[in-house]
Amino acid sequence: MNIYCVNLKEYIPFTGGESLASVASRLGGRLGFVPACARVNNKYEGLSFPLYAPKQVEFLAVTTAQGQRSYIRTLCMVLYKALSTVAPGARLQVLSAVSGGYFCRVTCDGENVSDPEVLARAVKAEMKRIIDADRPIERKEKPTGEVTDMFRRQGLEAKVELLESLHQLYTIYYRLDDLGDTALSPLFPSTGMLGAFDFKVYEDGYLLLGCGPDSVATLALERPQPKLFRAFTEYREFNRIIGISNAGQLNRAVERGDSAMLINMAEALHAKYIREIAQRITDRNAAGGARVVLIAGPSSSGKTTFTKRLSIELLTNLLRPVMISLDDYFVNRDATPLDEDGERDYESIKALDVELFNQHLLALLRGEEVEIPVYNFETGSREYRGHRLTLPPNGVLLIEGIHGLNPELTAAVDDAVKYRVYVSALSTISVDDHNWVSTTDNRLLRRIIRDYKYRGTSALSTIRRWPSVRRGEDKWIFPYQENADAMFNSSFIFELSVMREEAEMVLAGVPRDVPEYAQAHRLRRFLAYFAPVSTRLIPPTSLIREFVGGSSFKY
Repeated sequence: MNIYCVNLKEYIPFTGGESLASVASRLGGRLGFVPACARVNNKYEGLSFPLYAPKQVEFLAVTTAQGQRSYIRTLCMVLYKALSTVAPGARLQVLSAVSGGYFCRVTCDGENVSDPEVLARAVKAEMKRIIDADRPIERKEKPTGEVTDMFRRQGLEAKVELLESLHQLYTIYYRLDDLGDTALSPLFPSTGMLGAFDFKVYEDGYLLLGCGPDSVATLALERPQPKLFRAFTEYREFNRIIGISNAGQLNRAVERGDSAMLINMAEALHAKYIREIAQRITDRNAAGGARVVLIAGPSSSGKTTFTKRLSIELLTNLLRPVMISLDDYFVNRDATPLDEDGERDYESIKALDVELFNQHLLALLRGEEVEIPVYNFETGSREYRGHRLTLPPNGVLLIEGIHGLNPELTAAVDDAVKYRVYVSALSTISVDDHNWVSTTDNRLLRRIIRDYKYRGTSALSTIRRWPSVRRGEDKWIFPYQENADAMFNSSFIFELSVMREEAEMVLAGVPRDVPEYAQAHRLRRFLAYFAPVSTRLIPPTSLIREFVGGSSFKY
């Protein structure tokens, strides 16, 4: 029997039951890289995947998005094993991606450990010992009852609650020595495949750093993000108070019929934070500042609805918001810069006429009237349709766009009159203690639904475009997020449950014979962890309505 190797564009023989890792080792250096995982019939699989029938196989390097996911999830299992050796009975929670790594908490009997520096050094040394020993990581599948019993013995109550809420007959898990664990991505077949890592004290917990995007031998770059961390922390405290921090607890609440109460509480939290931001803008405006409010954030973060709701709050504070969209300052399409793939790069700040934008801002701040251009997306050209604006004495300019926090965008405007807001869907609910919800996945699901419903774009097209969007965010948005005066977390504790059924329907339209099917399949498996909730329970002013439809705002 043969597999078709996409990398080499040739057939490779295999014996029944042979693993992908074994096949890759027989290829020697022909791949040109050490594979981290593979796409098998356009589904992501680990290298321990056994072959029993002909398949199409594309080996993936650690430099790919899926390779990075497998690397860090494997590193988390090594961390769990090391902690169980160094501090038996301690609870590990891997909570979110922040500062270039992953924020973790370690508690003993509900309390932080007494000497975190000592623990960090001991855990890191044990992790290195496990990696150097190149221990096997086995992929297993057993009846769910047996798996939940194993996790209960290990003290993994969040996993037990999740599995019991899913009602599945069988569960896939991984075993490293005497410990079992589950993971959202396929793990490496052995610990020795891991390379660079670090585990260090960070804020009131720890930071786990994996390898960089280019090599397993290079450590990921730590980027301090104290403001972003505080935004995560505020929402986690809310989750703790209401008693729902992971998917198992959320699913139980849905089963009990508590969905409406959860939605009302989460919406009230959003309203509270928007009101607080509006008040800070009002106070600063009264002192002569905050005449220009810049609202930025990555794709599908909910910037538009946030801006509309902020506008309402400012009106109730007797200010007059005047909104400007950066989209109207796009250069003509033939002048748009190209990205590394030769495609037009609309994420680049050079896709905007920054000089004209600054001229208009300064004129408005002087009390003059300006004619705002309108960008025609069909023709790809700027038009003037008599849209004239002035800024009244109690006026505030609200400018929404991905480059709002980039100093280059408003270089001609005095910083004293600016107020910067960063908006992003910072997911704070976890799947379980060792599996966090990726903010990037959350935003991608929002965008897939929105693009399908309102832009006539298939999930296939959105998934295909996503890597370019992500590159633009890494280059033009994330480096400036700590410039914000305020951060607004646009995520909801319930939103994956609300998006589940519609997202599954749209994702089901991705054909099986394209590479993007692997991403669609991964997202559908991820959504299955969350019990569905009807969109009928969502109020019309909710930010999530920007994506699922039914909003009372006009877009």
